[in-house]
Formats: sequence, C-alpha cells, structure tokens
Amino acid sequence: MDSSLTNSIGSIFAWAGPIIFGVMGETITERAGVMNLSLNGSLILAAMVGFAAATATDSFIIGFLAAAVVGALIALLIAFMSIGLKQSQIAVGYVLAIATKSLAYFLGAPYVGVHVKLLPTVPIPLLSQIPFIGPILFKQTLLTYFSYLAVLFCYIWIFKTHQGLMLTGIGEKPSAAYIRGANVNRMRYIYTGIGGAMVGIGGALYSLSVKTWNGTLSGFDGIGWIILAITIFGGWHPIKGALGSYLFVVFQYMGIILQPLMPNVNSRIFQVAPFPLMILALLFVNIGNADWVDRTLAGLPENVRRSITKILRAMRTSPPAALGVPFENE
Repeated sequence: MDSSLTNSIGSIFAWAGPIIFGVMGETITERAGVMNLSLNGSLILAAMVGFAAATATDSFIIGFLAAAVVGALIALLIAFMSIGLKQSQIAVGYVLAIATKSLAYFLGAPYVGVHVKLLPTVPIPLLSQIPFIGPILFKQTLLTYFSYLAVLFCYIWIFKTHQGLMLTGIGEKPSAAYIRGANVNRMRYIYTGIGGAMVGIGGALYSLSVKTWNGTLSGFDGIGWIILAITIFGGWHPIKGALGSYLFVVFQYMGIILQPLMPNVNSRIFQVAPFPLMILALLFVNIGNADWVDRTLAGLPENVRRSITKILRAMRTSPPAALGVPFENE
C-alpha cells in the first residue's frame, strides 16, 4: 500500500483529535443543560496557554494540564453566570468567545515564532503493523489515541451507566432528576467543568501536535463554532459527533488537495470552504425536522414514504429539553 496514502489518511485522524475533544466536551456540557458558546475563544486561549506552559517547563504534561485548567475555568464561569446569577448563557458565552480570543492573541504575542518539539508519534506494537489500518490508526501521538478513548468512554458513560442516566436527566427533566435525589446545579457545575477541561485539552493538542503557536492559528480560528455545529449534527451523541469531526477534517483535507490542482482559484476559498460545507451537512441532517418535509412525503407512494421516513427519523436530532434553562430547587 502506498505509504503516502496511509500517511494522508492518518493525518486526518491526527487533525481531528482537537475537534473530537471539543465535541466530546461540549456534548457532556450540553447534556447537563449548559451551553458553552465560548468555545472558539476558549480553544484558542487554551492552545496558547498550553503552548506557553509546555515551552516554559519543557513538559507536555504541564502544558496539557494548564490548558485543561483554563478550559474548565472558562466553562465554570459560564455555569456560575447562568446558575448562580441567572444570566443568559448565550450572551455570556458569546462575550467570552470574543474576550478570550483577544486575550490569547495579546498574551501569546511573546511566543510567536518560538519553537517547541511537537508531540512525538508513538506506534503501538503489533497493531501498527496491521496492513493499511495499522499505519493510519496506530502510528499516532498518545493524545490522538486518547481521543479514540474519549469517544468510547463518553458513549459508555452516557448510555451504559447510572451516572450517565442522571446526566441525561438533569439536561432533559431536571425537576424529575431532583426528585430522584440528584443535586442538579452541583452536577451541572461538575459536568460543565469536565467538558470545559476536555475543550482545553483539544486546544493544547492543536498547538502542541497539529501546529505550533504562530499568533493567528490559521485554520483553527472558527473551529469552535464548527464544534458547536457538530455537536448538534451528532445529536448530542459521542459516536455521531466523532463521525462529524472526521467529516469536517476530510473537507479541510480536500481543500489542501484541490488547491494545487486549481491554481487559478483563490486559496482563501479552499480555507473557508469546509465551514459552509459542514453547515450544509448540518442542514441536511436536520431537514427531517421541517414541517414541509412531512407534507411532501404525504404525497409519495406508501412504500417510498415509509423508507424515506425511516431514514429521516434516524437522522432527526433534538436538543436536551432543559438546555440553557436555569433550575431552581422548589
């Protein structure tokens, strides 16, 4: 098998790592009933802090820990403004998205051009020798492997454990969860902090694995909004969210491939194209929620209507019922 092909596909899994951590973190946060709209800024700030900490200490571990703390603190601030002060999560998140982005570029100015050794590739013995699949999946960095595990862990936690059932409860019907003994607001704080920490790790993974800190993070600025879209695209489901993350990176990679083949096209078009493509994919996934679709299907033959309806039903998504709604113990 052509090594260039396996390396190219393998890079998709590496580039998707930061997005997956962000999607998993936001999925957990929103399932708890809190919206973290600061993602775009918090990712960039975490990327800067992680890079700066790793550079200053010559330790990747400290870099990722620092980024996780930054992500968690930003998320907890949103939770406090919403739960404690009853402020709009949307307004607070949007303001923080702008503020943290500007803060990252201001504080990160001294680190522009500073070189740090990126995370090394750690092939997994035996597994990395599997033809085709091995070099793609198992010749990655440790944090890329953790992104695989994060998807699996989130899926098991949400759908296979009692704690996951309570998490779903505080996001869907917090009053019912409260009656069953759940401390709704405390659990929202905890899950929002965990989700924010995962977002922070995603930011550091970008600056310490995919690219270094260059002061602008071209190709990364705007990813936070895409993560929010992918979370919806995935129906707040870890596996679907991971697939959406890989799809977006494929769109990005296609732009890199097509750019030299179409030299007359402005390069900015290829840089921006993945974003509207992902939004179109999001609209396609949610098209089954529209009333006009039901009216259109009503005029089709019964067998065709049933088949299409079955597909659309599987694709439909709905947010947690109490998402963004403060809860007060009665």
